[in-house]
Amino acid sequence: MSGKTLIEAYEQTAYPLGGNGPRDVQVLKEAFDQVQGSLGSDMYGNGKVIEDFQNKMASVLGKESAVFFPSGTMAQQIALRIWCDEKGLKRVAYHPLCHLEIHEQDGLKELHHIEPILLATQDRLITLADVQQLDEEISCLLLELPQREIGGQLPAFEEVEAISAYCREKGIKLHLDGARLFEIIPYYGKSAAEICALFDSVYVSLYKGIGGIAGAILAGDKGFTEQSKVWKRRHGGDLISLYPYIISSDYYFEQRIGKMSQYYEGAKELAALYNACEGVLTKPEVPVSNMFHVYFELPEEKMASILTSVLEASGVGLTAWLRDAGDGISSFEISIGDRYPNVPKDKLQEAFRLLNEKMREQ
Repeated sequence: MSGKTLIEAYEQTAYPLGGNGPRDVQVLKEAFDQVQGSLGSDMYGNGKVIEDFQNKMASVLGKESAVFFPSGTMAQQIALRIWCDEKGLKRVAYHPLCHLEIHEQDGLKELHHIEPILLATQDRLITLADVQQLDEEISCLLLELPQREIGGQLPAFEEVEAISAYCREKGIKLHLDGARLFEIIPYYGKSAAEICALFDSVYVSLYKGIGGIAGAILAGDKGFTEQSKVWKRRHGGDLISLYPYIISSDYYFEQRIGKMSQYYEGAKELAALYNACEGVLTKPEVPVSNMFHVYFELPEEKMASILTSVLEASGVGLTAWLRDAGDGISSFEISIGDRYPNVPKDKLQEAFRLLNEKMREQ
């Protein structure tokens, strides 16, 4: 054994599998290489560079209007606040593993005093039945498509349609956490606008599958987005200029929006290789987007040692990290992007031959 950690071994591999590439300064330089130096900056949310991009994204999403935010955390808290204020009821519903519940230090509760109702259980998706069985009145239901923390699972499109129809019948606003919206288009076989038509408001990330520096879009009708601009100012989101984020978002959107089917097919291929190995499974078994979770029937420390040896021997970067999933199981998440097609198939097959061999030895 070399004594390297898993991340050290990963950083020295020739063929990392996940993502679009290093998130270094070159990402910004490449985007700015395409821009004339005379392009004017945005200022406090106004200016051609931001307004053109917002209009473009509103059209893509099939919404009347869109606003660029520096973060999805800010955008989504604001969306729910607007819907709560409109109804005069500070209560919403979402999944127990929603980003707002587990990754935002209770921002929704502490900043906006909004009470969340948790629907479904941690290991499954929200269903129409869950919404129909709500005991308390809510202003807004948030659906995350795909549900990242359980492997990027998705409900059937017909289920989303049924939930949307029910919410409209009951006067419940429906908000889409579409951080990975573009990545699910190939599975649903629908356009972004067709998916978003089921929702009153929509958030999309511009740095996940798209691979921009940072930023998000919040879209809806004109009245909703005008209110979101006020809240954006209140949250300190109206920086004097956001153009580095906007230009990189626009550039990488154009570079990658047409590759989502390629990423999806790569994810299915890679998941099948994992599932063919002893003591390894993926969730979902067949991915529905470009991302999925991998589970090993071995504890984190032991599995890290095995993976480190596979990475060193094959030069293929399966993952840089693991987490303890409990009950002697370890796991990690992977998202497929520009890197995966560049991995030679013989190298990939060798890496999985080695992984399967080592798992069989346990």
